[in-house]
Amino acid sequence: MAEPAFKTTGSKWLLPVSELLGFPLDQVNFLACQLFALCAAFWFRLYLSPRHANPLVRHAVATLLGIAFLIFCFGWYSAHILTVVFANYLIIINSDINNVHKYSMLTAMGYLTVCQVSRVFIFNYGILSTDFSGPLMIVTQKITTLAFQLHDGMCKKPEQLTSEQKLMAINVRPSLIEYLSYNLNFLSILVGPCSNYKDYTDFIEGRHISRRLRLHSGTCNGQNGYDKTPEPSPTDSVCRKLLVCSGCMLFFLTVTRSLPIKYNVDPDFVSRASFLTRLTYAFFSIQAARPKFYFAWTLADAVNNAAGYGFLGMDENGKPSWDLISNLNIIGIETATSFKTFIDNWNIRTGIWLKTVCYDRAPKHRLALTFILSALWHGVYPGYYFTFLTAIPITVAARAVRKSVRHLFLGSRVLKSGYDILTWAATQFAICYTVMPFLLLAVDDTLVYYRSMYFHVHIISILAAVALHRRHKPREPSASSAPCSAQCQPVHSNNNDKVD
Repeated sequence: MAEPAFKTTGSKWLLPVSELLGFPLDQVNFLACQLFALCAAFWFRLYLSPRHANPLVRHAVATLLGIAFLIFCFGWYSAHILTVVFANYLIIINSDINNVHKYSMLTAMGYLTVCQVSRVFIFNYGILSTDFSGPLMIVTQKITTLAFQLHDGMCKKPEQLTSEQKLMAINVRPSLIEYLSYNLNFLSILVGPCSNYKDYTDFIEGRHISRRLRLHSGTCNGQNGYDKTPEPSPTDSVCRKLLVCSGCMLFFLTVTRSLPIKYNVDPDFVSRASFLTRLTYAFFSIQAARPKFYFAWTLADAVNNAAGYGFLGMDENGKPSWDLISNLNIIGIETATSFKTFIDNWNIRTGIWLKTVCYDRAPKHRLALTFILSALWHGVYPGYYFTFLTAIPITVAARAVRKSVRHLFLGSRVLKSGYDILTWAATQFAICYTVMPFLLLAVDDTLVYYRSMYFHVHIISILAAVALHRRHKPREPSASSAPCSAQCQPVHSNNNDKVD
């Protein structure tokens, strides 16, 4: 079968490396750019620091490198990303500021949706790990985040904003170079994550670390102010994250490739293997699929840290934390004993984006509206919607079980340990069942998988939710709560407010 045309639109310079290693050229190009970005990030921090270069130069270099990465990886497909960025800048500077957030949301999400629909026909479910829709999705988050924060700063009174919205509000339209740098910088152009505009401009202009040290000093006793504290180095954080990346890559090469997801719907396997065998393979194949996401997100985090971006503040032990824009918590994911805990630690920045632009602002039906936005942002592959819809009864059932059963196990350490082990296993199998359609994508494959599993998680979840349903009216979700999906979940925000 001929390869999709997309694979030939990027640079072919590394084709010999691709053939030697046996990896698709698009993946080799992506990895090469991220490794180059890592080296460039160190150079950017050490030799193009705010002490050595003015913000204009830093903005320009970050932008030009980002555009070069796009063209190298995606060829003419990069025009889609550049088009939506420039179109939304015209909206930012020309439209009525009272409606700028609405116009930007409609334009960015509309263009993304058109591209997602085209993507289905181009790839015919043969999704590539590095196709152009990934950067386009990240750029969509950035465009809409900036537009809403600009609207907050220029149209709303302080008393109309939450504390976080006040902190991130923008009261001046960005210049073209600032806008391009925020959206297209080489640190996050390929895999994100999305960050706040103010955080990014603080980083470019040299205020990023000092501002957060100042916040930390305000909570400390004594005379040691932030100005007397040496600027922390990200080297330890970068090395630690690169070590995690190395482990994930090794796992991928030795385990992941030997447990393909598609084998879950192989006709011979489905017809001949027992239910327990199919369940076991599904569990381990999903577990094996995670490290590729761990690798991409952790490497992106390391790239930002290497440039001096991502400083969160000092932790409870007085040590610097570089997790401001981290997209996942691997330990939290692998040890999760509830569906919510799992999704609170997965794709963190997307969850914050959903909360920022939709959930906190919708006057009513915010759960439904946030769910719809999450689904549209991911794309139009049917498997995505199977995943989102399956997550609903599982979440309801998990809440019902926790409210009705958990307190019975808290009187004894042994009982509590047993409960934690049981809920860990249940959570991991539920996640496996839920995200399988997300990876299979197609309707036919999803239905084959569900039938092979006898729809057992759907049935158990619905029965549990009905059996444990409380007669009293459920409490209304608080202003800080938001819905969850398999890929987009509200979690810790930049000011450490947690979303339930």
